[in-house]
Amino acid sequence: MTDFHQTNDIIGSGSMKADGIGPGQIIRRRADGSLEYQRDELTIEEPLEIRLGDKNIATTMRTPGHDEELAAGFLLSEAIVQSKDPIKAFSRPETARNRENIILVHLAGGTKIKLNSVQRFGTISSSCGLCGKESIDAIRQNFAPIQSKSSRISIETLLSLPQVLREHQSDFVRTGGIHAAGIFDTGGGPLVVREDIGRHNAVDKAIGRAFLDKKLPLDHHILVVSGRASFEIMQKALAGGVPIVASVSAPSSLAMEFARESNQTLVGFLRPPSFNIYSHVERVVLEL
Repeated sequence: MTDFHQTNDIIGSGSMKADGIGPGQIIRRRADGSLEYQRDELTIEEPLEIRLGDKNIATTMRTPGHDEELAAGFLLSEAIVQSKDPIKAFSRPETARNRENIILVHLAGGTKIKLNSVQRFGTISSSCGLCGKESIDAIRQNFAPIQSKSSRISIETLLSLPQVLREHQSDFVRTGGIHAAGIFDTGGGPLVVREDIGRHNAVDKAIGRAFLDKKLPLDHHILVVSGRASFEIMQKALAGGVPIVASVSAPSSLAMEFARESNQTLVGFLRPPSFNIYSHVERVVLEL
């Protein structure tokens, strides 16, 4: 008979994997009541300190991987930098003990930054990307409403996107505990899909990739997220110029209000064959 109460024998951990997944030892209770040891794969959650020069901008709890994209997307979505501002390079501090959890962003000379535009300094959890915000009204002032009115998506394409997103979620299949954000063109073609334990980090990574590739504004694209649509998700989409946001779960009331004010189309509960449209329905082709 196995002793499941041995010291240091119930939960084990191994070295971190480069893809943000680490092993763990668990006890599983089966349907018949029996117990067994199993190895399980867990999504890694570790801090990432984002620095501009010698200034710590924020520390976010994230899944390691695509840190450069996360930093770029964060700076853009917080209006610290603008979409036209070039990022010269990224680096890690040479002597820091935890250098893999610190990212240094180097901007081109002469780039003006707006550190007073945000108050999200300190630690950001993987479940909350807005902790520490002092004024939502101030955030609204940093981004102009979407101007594009020509982007439209068919019902058939819209309904296909959750499955396409899932097909690109390699880590979710292994852990069941990670969010995804995907940017698609209005024909359903994927531009970039990223995963993270925090849904806001996944969005920052996806938009950050587009930012670094100089593909902003994303005015003919749709952002699809695997979790709920919060105000912060709509804010990040607006920073990237995305006119359509779709979520497989519920939106918040503030997300809906923000979308209506920002001329964004917000789709919630995108679970084929159904969905809800909360704002600017004109971008969804409802005729079959």
